[in-house]
Amino acid sequence: MFAFVLSWLASIPTFSLPYALAALGLIISERAGVLNLAAEGLMLVGALSAVGSILSFGVDPSGSLVAAAGAAAIVSLIFAVLTILLRVNQVIVGLAMVFFCQGLTSLLGEQLNWSNRVVSALPRPYLGWLGELPIVGRILTEQDVLMFAAVPLVACVFHVLFKTNIGLRLRSVGENPEAADAMGVGVLSTRFGAVVVGSALLGLAGAYISVGSARIWVDDMTSGRGWIAIALVIFSRWRPWRALGGALLFGGIEALIPKLAASGVRLPQYLVMMTPYLATLVVMIWMAAAKRNSPPDEPGALGRPYVREERR
Repeated sequence: MFAFVLSWLASIPTFSLPYALAALGLIISERAGVLNLAAEGLMLVGALSAVGSILSFGVDPSGSLVAAAGAAAIVSLIFAVLTILLRVNQVIVGLAMVFFCQGLTSLLGEQLNWSNRVVSALPRPYLGWLGELPIVGRILTEQDVLMFAAVPLVACVFHVLFKTNIGLRLRSVGENPEAADAMGVGVLSTRFGAVVVGSALLGLAGAYISVGSARIWVDDMTSGRGWIAIALVIFSRWRPWRALGGALLFGGIEALIPKLAASGVRLPQYLVMMTPYLATLVVMIWMAAAKRNSPPDEPGALGRPYVREERR
């Protein structure tokens, strides 16, 4: 039993990190007032780009993460132009981007022969005496370089959002773009930057699924994790540290399923497949019930396009 629990704990970060990275990217975008429902598609772009950069360009696994973040950021420019400049409905554009990215990644993966080809794993850092610690050492030695960068990244996003002038401008644009514009803050440029940076993190989340976890590309391999990340942002009340905690919760649930199967526990196949989404529904119901007795947490201008001429 102890070995089972230890193995489960060691695998939780692997399942949790994509949720945490995706939630951070969405928090940055939505704090600026842009509802980004294209998360699932941008994660697929990142997953494919990471594998493709290794197979076709010989990039090392760590460098493929940069390629994935850059590719997702570039694709997100389509979303940004449509929603911020042309002021098309953000929900419709987000859904359309998901279908576009699903088709694009499936086409490129097949045409460029990137599907079902194993790639190298991310390197694991040398931990020295930390790796020899009982229990904790076993968990730490199972993690790769990006895993150790997760907590500093969350701390960095939190600091920028809530402790710097850049974060203050970004949050003001998401809360009251009219007032922010009156104070000289560039609303459109701030939202553009938030979408691009947030999408880069979404691409990084997808890259970790393909390179850090599965080490292969297959069609639709994100399997709805982008949608769960959207729910996780609401669960975290748009706060980075809470998003990390929620990611560990969802990752722990997802990590438990293969461990139970490996230990010989027979579970209904379709029940196993629906478990992460069932957990998401439970969390959303709980949040809706709790929200009745608390003030709204979402940014005041979330999902609302800004037209300067309409400023009052």
